[in-house]
Amino acid sequence: MASTSGLPPLDPLFKSNAKRTFSVFAPYPDAGLKEDEKSARLRLSVKINDEYKHYRQLPSALLAQQAPVGPARPKEQRKAITAGPSSDTSRMIAAIDTTPEQKPSTFSTASTLTQALTLHKTTRTIKPTYHAPWKLSRVISGHLGWVRSVAIEPGNKWFATGAGDRVIKIWDLASGELKLSLTGHISTVRGLAVSPRHPYLFSCGEDKMVKCWDLEANKVIRHYHGHLSGVYALTLHPTLDVLITAGRDASARVWDMRTKAQIHVLSGHTATVADVQCQDSDPQVITGSMDSTIRLWDLAAGKTMVTLTHHKKSVRALTIHPTEYSFASGSAGGNNIKKWKCPEGTFVFNFPGHNAIINTMSVNAEGVMFSGGDNGSLTFWDYNTGTPFQHTDDIPQPGSLEAEAGVFCSTFDMTGTRLITGGADKTIKVYAEQSS
Repeated sequence: MASTSGLPPLDPLFKSNAKRTFSVFAPYPDAGLKEDEKSARLRLSVKINDEYKHYRQLPSALLAQQAPVGPARPKEQRKAITAGPSSDTSRMIAAIDTTPEQKPSTFSTASTLTQALTLHKTTRTIKPTYHAPWKLSRVISGHLGWVRSVAIEPGNKWFATGAGDRVIKIWDLASGELKLSLTGHISTVRGLAVSPRHPYLFSCGEDKMVKCWDLEANKVIRHYHGHLSGVYALTLHPTLDVLITAGRDASARVWDMRTKAQIHVLSGHTATVADVQCQDSDPQVITGSMDSTIRLWDLAAGKTMVTLTHHKKSVRALTIHPTEYSFASGSAGGNNIKKWKCPEGTFVFNFPGHNAIINTMSVNAEGVMFSGGDNGSLTFWDYNTGTPFQHTDDIPQPGSLEAEAGVFCSTFDMTGTRLITGGADKTIKVYAEQSS
């Protein structure tokens, strides 16, 4: 390693190479790192002027919105620019002051703001209508399989049920006695409807069959062929001679009741159509599907008007309010019952609290809505506000399993004072409104 003792000293080299710099700063050996206060102020003022000169004065539009600070300034006299000599009109225009007057805020303190918000909440809350509680009044046994469908006769004298034993049974509503058994289906009967304008009963089942029964002769007079798989639901149009069926082939089909001709195939769903409802004004057909969507259909064109995708899981139940021009839907999962406004299908609100797979829903003209779950839970709601006023559980018949507590179908009678349900314990239960 070479020794450093032979190298020249560094100080003379520094002085010779930086002679000019050294001569400038030699009188001030300690002042090199300090900034003069005057130069700092000058530098800052230059920076402020360069960067902020355009923002020191607010634009006039923003100035007009600012609250006045300090004492109010006297209003300046405004002059209007006129093309000719000054006139009375121009002076009147000049006298108009367009500056909005400053008004004190109504929420001067936090407490008044809180009071206003509380008042806002209370005005928005609608008080639910009082409904009398419902109680079980009759249990009817007779089917040998799960009761999957129920329909009330428009005259309110009898009702029909269809079950997994492939039999349609007609029951007297007042006494609960069996009046008639209709056989012909070769699989579970999943849908029933009684025509209000003809002596006909329509039925559909998992055997792909749609049948029209003549109730005067008690026999099948028409078959509607076309479904590719089990038919899970059917409904009748209130005013037209039209029947709509839906099922596992992901379609709803519109039939001419008399000629048995298929008018439309309402296709668009990607999974089983679990329920279909019909009303006499648009949307005339509403379908709920296992693909978790609801579709509102244009019956004349046979096309979808609106697709509602709010549900997270399969939509298994639909019910149309008799008078309000709205409908409700039920599915599995959270927020599983929803109310919708016709004709656009606008979402209104959720019915909270029935956390089960909803198999069936019914609503009467008094605004009582019923929802029945796969686990046997029953809930009665005030339809207008979505408030539940009664929760109860289905009691399975002695001898049946606890798991056989599911409710599959329901309907109110024509008066709206009795509710008929069918369940997994093979019984039909009639619930009645308790008189006060």
